[in-house]
Amino acid sequence: MSSIHQRLKPKTKDLGDDFVVRRTLPQRKQQMVGPFIFWDHMGPTELFGEKELKVRAHPHIGLATITYLFHGEIMHRDSLGNTQAIRPGEVNWMTAGKGIVHSERSQALDQPMQLEGIQLWLALPKGQEDRDPGFYHSKESELPQFEQGGIQFRLIAGEFLGHNSSVPTYSPLFYLNAKSSEGGVFSHQLNADHDAAIYVIEGQVDVETETLERFDMLTFKPGSHWTINAKPGAEFMIFGGQMFSEPRYLWWNLVSSSKDKVEAAKKDWASGRFDKVVDEDEWIPLPTEESVTYVVAASAGLDLKN
Repeated sequence: MSSIHQRLKPKTKDLGDDFVVRRTLPQRKQQMVGPFIFWDHMGPTELFGEKELKVRAHPHIGLATITYLFHGEIMHRDSLGNTQAIRPGEVNWMTAGKGIVHSERSQALDQPMQLEGIQLWLALPKGQEDRDPGFYHSKESELPQFEQGGIQFRLIAGEFLGHNSSVPTYSPLFYLNAKSSEGGVFSHQLNADHDAAIYVIEGQVDVETETLERFDMLTFKPGSHWTINAKPGAEFMIFGGQMFSEPRYLWWNLVSSSKDKVEAAKKDWASGRFDKVVDEDEWIPLPTEESVTYVVAASAGLDLKN
C-alpha cells in the first residue's frame, strides 16, 4: 500500500514591493499536516536599494510561527518588546496565543543581499490557544544535529528519533532540515495519529514512484511507513506531528478552533486594541471582507461534516 497522500505544488503570492512567496499550505486538497497549517517559501530574491522586505506590523492569534532562513537576514520586532535579527540556520519561534503583533523587515543594505527561507504557522492545541504570547530564538549551534542513512539532519523543533530540540512546542511534532551531499536513503514509521510531509529546497528526492524537485511537497498518510531516496546535493525539509481532532478557522493572520474568537480578534485589530510593536509606526489595516475568505483547515481524515 502506498504511503503517499497528496503531491502539492505551491501558489505564488506577492506580498508587495515585488516580494513573492510560494505558498503550499493550506490548499483545498490538504489544509494541514499535523499542526502545520501554513507554509510559505520566501524567495529566493535579491534585496537592494528600493527592493526590501517590508512586512508591517500585523496581529496573530491561536498559532505559533517559525522562521528559518537559508540566505539573508530579517529583523523581527514584536509587541512583547523583542527585537531579534534572524540569520541562516537559526530559529525564530513566536507563540501568538491570545494575541501578539509583530513586523518583519530587512535592514538597510549597502550591497545586494540574497534572501530565502521558510516561514510556517502551527495551530496551537485547543487548550493552548489562549495562552500568553511568547518568543524564543535559537542559534544554529543549539539545534540537535545527527546523521542517518547518508543524510545529515538538523532538528529545528520537536522530537525525532530520540533527539529533542530546545525550541518550545505545545503538541507532539517534528520539523527538520535535511541535506545529503552524496545521496542517502531514510525510512520512518509514523505513529497512527501522526501525518507528515517532505518539501524539497534543492536537488531531487524520490519517494516510491514520485520524483520530487525544488518547491515540491509530498504528504504522507497517517500511520504510514515511508522511505525517501535523496539524490546527491539534495536539501529538503521533513515535518509532521499529531493530528488535531477538530478543525481550525483561518482568516488572514488569525487562527482558532472558534470562529467567534477570530471575529473578536478582527474587531480588536480594527479598533486598535492589540498591543503595539516598539519602534514600529506602520501597520497593516484589517483587510476587507471581500478580499479575504475563511479557510476551514482540518487534519487528514477529519470529516468536516460532523
